[in-house]
Amino acid sequence: MDMALAEAEAAAKRGEVPVGAVIVDGAGHVVARAGNRTLELKDPTAHAELLAIREACRVLGSERLTGYDLHVTLEPCPMCAGAISFARLRRLYYGAADEKGGGVDHGPRIFSHATCHHRPEVYGGIGETRSAALLRDFFALRRD
Repeated sequence: MDMALAEAEAAAKRGEVPVGAVIVDGAGHVVARAGNRTLELKDPTAHAELLAIREACRVLGSERLTGYDLHVTLEPCPMCAGAISFARLRRLYYGAADEKGGGVDHGPRIFSHATCHHRPEVYGGIGETRSAALLRDFFALRRD
């Protein structure tokens, strides 16, 4: 999660919402890492999770990430939760819960639907304090 937090911090420095994601294999080796780039790329789908999934698929030469784990600093939104399912990621570890925009443990709870083809193991609250502080500080600066 430390690497995901570093990606989130880098995103904040670029003026992006501070969310970072890292994909690792079963031995913990990093396959891909990314931070949000929606503003920079002028792309509403350029969330950290999607960028990391795209890069991992490119590196591995496969559209499936079976046996790989995603660490992300914020509970994935419904769009990202759908992509996580389609990519067949084994485990999802996330930091801060997102009561307003989350799609895993809040909101539509994508993995709980009968139509969801794959449900990763989900572990929330990993690095939650630091993840939430990054987001809180980022948005506090925008309100002032």
